[in-house]
Amino acid sequence: MSQRSDLRRRRATLEDEWSRAVSLVKSTGSAPSSYQALRHEVAESWVRSLPSVDPARDSAPVTDGGAIQHRWTDSLLRRPVGALSDELRSIADDAGFVTAVTDESGTIMWTCAGQDMRRRAERVNFAPGGRWDEQAMGTNALSLALRTGRPSTVFSAEHLVTALHGWVCYCAPIHSPDGHVLGVLDLSTTWDRSHPLAMSTVRGLVSAIEAGLRSESPRPDLPQLRLSCMGEEKAVREGVSLPLRPRQLEILTLLALEPDGFSPERLRDALYGDRPVSASTFKAEISHLRRALGGGVATRRYALTTPVSCDAVDVLRALESGDADTALRLYRGPLLPRSEAPGIEEWRTRLEVAVREAVLASTRPEHALRYGERAPYDAEVHEHALRLLDRADARRAIPAGRLTTALRD
Repeated sequence: MSQRSDLRRRRATLEDEWSRAVSLVKSTGSAPSSYQALRHEVAESWVRSLPSVDPARDSAPVTDGGAIQHRWTDSLLRRPVGALSDELRSIADDAGFVTAVTDESGTIMWTCAGQDMRRRAERVNFAPGGRWDEQAMGTNALSLALRTGRPSTVFSAEHLVTALHGWVCYCAPIHSPDGHVLGVLDLSTTWDRSHPLAMSTVRGLVSAIEAGLRSESPRPDLPQLRLSCMGEEKAVREGVSLPLRPRQLEILTLLALEPDGFSPERLRDALYGDRPVSASTFKAEISHLRRALGGGVATRRYALTTPVSCDAVDVLRALESGDADTALRLYRGPLLPRSEAPGIEEWRTRLEVAVREAVLASTRPEHALRYGERAPYDAEVHEHALRLLDRADARRAIPAGRLTTALRD
């Protein structure tokens, strides 16, 4: 009870200081030069932030239109964070925290939380794609840790933005082996759950992530696996095919396409749908894949923790960057064409639609001609090719013949 009372008194004092600062900015256009109750680094951040950040804003702005998934896929932090994902999710679920990892700009790339805290976090866009640098969201633990290069805690009304006054955040920067700051790890919860041991937990987790980064140097015993699933079904490491059954290839493909991973329930649904498959059968498939990869799959939430390159992921990246040439070169056919797993069928449709739309939006006839080879009955694509080809172009015979066949059948 005493600790809770102390927290309430501290929060009330900070609210008074916050009100004084905001009132002064509104009346004079400048922030106070000194504060009675604020720590020095927080006060400095307020002075920097108040002239440009509206304390009344309700959520963090979004960067890159929220398309952060592939930045996380390519991040050096993904694998060492993935190796700790069970522990991070346990902290989030059992202690009522939101766990977040940002890049060096303060943009959140990954989070985990229980249902209640996730809802709270999403209200302020404490979620992948949200920008939490000082310029975007003023004073907060993530921005301070990035600016100072040191662990930081921000409690309640120490946050500049009013929507964050109900929070306490514990944060520490993550350094690469050469000392460069790659991002931060943050644990956040409601102010009344403030705990003196939370920062030591963050420090310990960051130390483990940094140890993982040091062990990520190129190693001859950890070659990258190449997964080919567009029109074919194989996984190869150092020129040797891995003996994976169709179900394990489906699991590997889903994990490659969704780097944030799956809960056991969601992955089981993606593989079997409504089919009555026992939990032991499902777990056996995961265990076989894990053995084949030499580990490489997190246990509590299924996600890859080993390097895997995938042609389907490469197609998506090419489409996102507007590179239709690369997308069509890699699109050798439907995703895992023999699979009937609901999750694979969903991704198969998404890829087919995305590639087709890129072809129809392209002004280069080569794209429609190439796609037409794999879609002989798609009359719209053949008509598109004919519209793009000059009447004197001998290649018109190709889509003309395909169109005739498509319309006849």
